[in-house]
Amino acid sequence: VVTSDVLREARILILHMGRDFSFDDCGRAFTCLPVEEPGAPAEALVCNLDSLLGTMTHRLCVGSPPGVWVCSTDMLLTVPSAPEIDWDGFQGVRVIAVPGSQAYARNHGVYLADEQGLVRDIIYKGTEAQIQQCAGPDGTVPLVCGVVFFSSDAAEQLLATHVVPPLDACTYMGLDSGAPPIQLSLFFDIVLCMAGGMTEEDFVKGGGDAIVRSARSVLWTALRAFPLSMACIPDASYDYMTTSASDHICSLTLLPGSASHFCFCKTAHSHVDQPWLLEDGSSVTNCLLEGAVRLAAGSVIQHCHLQGPLEIGPGCLLSGLAAGSSPALQGCPLRDVVLQGHHVQLHGLPCRVFTLTGRLDDWQSPADEATYLNVPWAEFFHRTGIREGDLWDAEMPRRSRCLLSARLFPVLHACEALGLEDVLWLLAPAAVAGERLVRWRAAWRMSWQELLPCLDKAAELGARRALFFLQGQHKVRRVLLGHQDSSLLPLTRSAIHEGYHEAVLGTLDEVASTAGDAGIAARALACIADVLGCMARGEGGLRSGPAANREWASAFGRLESGDIAGGVRELAAERQKWMSRPALLVRAARHYEGAEQILVRQAVMSSCQFVTVGQAELPPLGHWVQVVCPARLDLSGGWSDTPPITYEHGGAVVDMAVLVDGCRPIGARVRRISEPELRLVSLGGTPQSEAAVELVCRELEHLQDYCQPHAPGALLKAAFICTQVVQFPSQKPLRAQLMESFGGGFEVHTWSKLPHGSGLGTSSILAGAVMASLYRAAGKAASTESLIHAVLHLEQRLTTGGGWQDQVGGLVPGIKIGRSKAQLPLRVEVEKIPVPDGFTQTLNDHLLLVYTGKTRLARNLLQDVVRNWYARLPSAVQNADALVSNAEECAQALRQGNLPLIGKCLDRYWQQKKCMAPGCEPLAVGCMMDALRPYVYGQCLAGAGGGGFLYVLTKGPRQKEALQQILTKTEGLGNFSIHSIEVDTGGFSVEVVGCDPK
Repeated sequence: VVTSDVLREARILILHMGRDFSFDDCGRAFTCLPVEEPGAPAEALVCNLDSLLGTMTHRLCVGSPPGVWVCSTDMLLTVPSAPEIDWDGFQGVRVIAVPGSQAYARNHGVYLADEQGLVRDIIYKGTEAQIQQCAGPDGTVPLVCGVVFFSSDAAEQLLATHVVPPLDACTYMGLDSGAPPIQLSLFFDIVLCMAGGMTEEDFVKGGGDAIVRSARSVLWTALRAFPLSMACIPDASYDYMTTSASDHICSLTLLPGSASHFCFCKTAHSHVDQPWLLEDGSSVTNCLLEGAVRLAAGSVIQHCHLQGPLEIGPGCLLSGLAAGSSPALQGCPLRDVVLQGHHVQLHGLPCRVFTLTGRLDDWQSPADEATYLNVPWAEFFHRTGIREGDLWDAEMPRRSRCLLSARLFPVLHACEALGLEDVLWLLAPAAVAGERLVRWRAAWRMSWQELLPCLDKAAELGARRALFFLQGQHKVRRVLLGHQDSSLLPLTRSAIHEGYHEAVLGTLDEVASTAGDAGIAARALACIADVLGCMARGEGGLRSGPAANREWASAFGRLESGDIAGGVRELAAERQKWMSRPALLVRAARHYEGAEQILVRQAVMSSCQFVTVGQAELPPLGHWVQVVCPARLDLSGGWSDTPPITYEHGGAVVDMAVLVDGCRPIGARVRRISEPELRLVSLGGTPQSEAAVELVCRELEHLQDYCQPHAPGALLKAAFICTQVVQFPSQKPLRAQLMESFGGGFEVHTWSKLPHGSGLGTSSILAGAVMASLYRAAGKAASTESLIHAVLHLEQRLTTGGGWQDQVGGLVPGIKIGRSKAQLPLRVEVEKIPVPDGFTQTLNDHLLLVYTGKTRLARNLLQDVVRNWYARLPSAVQNADALVSNAEECAQALRQGNLPLIGKCLDRYWQQKKCMAPGCEPLAVGCMMDALRPYVYGQCLAGAGGGGFLYVLTKGPRQKEALQQILTKTEGLGNFSIHSIEVDTGGFSVEVVGCDPK
């Protein structure tokens, strides 16, 4: 119960629903606006109610004290920015006004206020002189716009009157009290009594009959003491929704561009096959327009499913027409008419009724002086053969005969189904009218006045919702097949909320299986994973995780073999068994992401066509081929090289090859041995270390786990398979293969000085080193460009799914920018960046590497990044753009030798990495960066971040000792170490070093 205690701190908004509306069966509040809300978490039609609720919440009510706001819903209100309303020391009641022209005010209410903003009077449809009196210095007048605020005190006083007769009859309790109800106006009965210029006598006398006078007297006593002030909102605009079709069409086609948080658009939440046929100045909302539908400027279509060819001229409003009505419209040129389909309930019988009126018709003018279908009634009667007696009863007085009461619209027919053609004939020339007239007379017809109480609002809202998701399914196809960067996540959330998820899943299955393009199919599977993930509603465990449950293996196998359509069908069949609870849904989502990864790998593996391998001399048995590589430092653009971003968006990364503490830290060597086996040896940090892990493969099945990144020796096994030194799978045993091709087996040693998760590209560069030495030891030669693409291929086979920047950084000497275009097959092109003379040395003096002592724990970083990209979250798309443009800017800064600018690019790059993979800055690293900030031009964690190495560009040269001291004094850092780095301009080399590598 609302008591005075409740009112003290309450903030209440009452939205008045208003009267029936002839252009929307759901009333003015639920009239749809031609608006899309790009940032909304769920996609939905925007009604006037949403717009008003947004305006009240985010604009007008901001900063107001506790109390009650009242807002009408029969107007369009636009408030571009939150107004600075002064609430200091506020008491009483405040009305909100909007500036308008004096001409507009002649049909509306205006406030007369004094200098202090206190309201003297409210003038409704006043004379020119009265309106002139209200004008401000700029000639505009403050219009009454249906918004009032009552302070807690005023609201309490108003509430207290609801038990005082005769006002007790005005409440819903009073419906049953037996007292005759009284109709009161918020503005002219309740608010007006507080206007300063009113006297009690004038106010009470103005009430008309005795009972209203007595009610006004009670209100005067209760509220007169409260001051009534006005706040006029300078940049706001107000449009009352009248019963004129012209006004309504205008307000939907000439919309303000500056509306608060919505963006108005010609086609909102609609699928249009041929959008070029819609003229500017037309408006389409919640529609599906198939084929050629021409729409002239100044016309509006809402909630229609139409099939062309159709021609809709200017000045029309069409709403609520289903696909079945298109044939009737096809031969019928429309101009200046309002054509609506309605859901009606007649004594429990649901049916569809169509109404047709002219844009210029007035509902209530007497027929003698009014028009129907924009021509005088007499002319209409003459053309169609309809008589007055068909429309109005004989006893109805002439003054009451108007369009509102005319029984024009067929509802039921004894033996025939009625359709749109049963009202469209009313537009036809006299020659056609004959046979239609007989059928029209035989039908049971109703007037708009009689139809209004029978409108079935639930059925109307249901039909709008069904159409919204039907056009939504078309949007899914349009976005995926057109490679568009729009996010489907908001639509997904709505579909799940409204129970339309099966329809969306069906559309995604269809796109995935028929696209004929692994890239599109992968994104469609990612979208299915999002639907399943959203259905779990935040329960059921982590989205990122393993996806190797045996139940899904058969479907995965089909995808691996290249049968996308069959794979998608099997996935869909398996999915049905995983829909019952959140934990299963999340696991199914993971498997869909696993399936999408298979397709991404296939898309990326198309790059192996850029690997060309030549012949070289086979080194002697027992001679080592050794490759030593620098590490890489990514200066800008990383993540844009990650599939699928790299081939859907395009990527650019600036990298440099670096020596760490004066040496190349990563290496591999291979030699042929006489035993037909593969010896895989992982040394410690240097070529001279003792063997840490040793593995011998004698059978092909020993290579089987090459695609499990954590299996021992997986990288080396994958290298043998990808270089085709070993054929796998094969009927021929491993020993036979090795003896035939090479007369023996191979021994491989690898090493890296860098700690695990360093962020310096170790594993990809090591893969490059192994492949380069393996090719050479097997008597083949591959160019650097071939190696870059070969490593990309190997990492897809290994299923780690990396990008290309690491191997570009470590295999190409010096400073360079790698680029990939937004297309398949994926090809990486590398351009060396020329720097000014002596600048390489300057960089060596100003760059330092700090080992943070942290290792990255987030194994699923990549999965999260790819998921956000596939969902096309606006932040992910903007960030991908920013990464690429920052890389080009960084390359420019290097060409100029501009240290401060390079530093700026590094700092910006770090912000971009944090946006791409939140959580990649551990607290200790944040402290470290804060401590170093005053001494550096820029700094960034290498690689994906989360730990490993931090590289800094210092303001002074050779700052190693200085930084050591600063960090030693900083608390909470753990065991860090500082290392020198220098640009490696020599690059890696393949050497045959003889029998003793030491």
